[in-house]
Amino acid sequence: MTREELQDILPHRDNMLLLDSLERDGEYACGRLKITGDEWFLKGHFPGFPVVPGVILCEILAQSACILIPKIDSEGQIPMYTGLDKVRFKSPVYPGDEFVTRCRLTRSKHPFYFGEGEGYVEGRLCVKAAFSFGITEKSVCFQKS
Repeated sequence: MTREELQDILPHRDNMLLLDSLERDGEYACGRLKITGDEWFLKGHFPGFPVVPGVILCEILAQSACILIPKIDSEGQIPMYTGLDKVRFKSPVYPGDEFVTRCRLTRSKHPFYFGEGEGYVEGRLCVKAAFSFGITEKSVCFQKS
């Protein structure tokens, strides 16, 4: 899938869509993002020594896994993180790296989905995590109180 095709499924846009492409490999979703060095999240992390923040790596994993959730309607529904567990950062990701994800769903009880994923650069494990999502209606998320 291209970025344009991903936008039919994911609600992320502009610089918050953190995937260049994604493909399904059986039960796995495998995403790719080339870190150019111009990303907004590198500007202050860290000056003179840019490293992709761990929270961004976790977000890339989540976006990769969302493709596996059945029947997400990007017009009316939105996947929201509900949990992040067992996160381990093994190796940093730098400008010039291509970050590759491999994620799968481990169980589901609609509207909740549970998964796990890993992120690599040139076969080197950089991050792994377990996570969960809840699917909710956009209208519920964006109600003002």
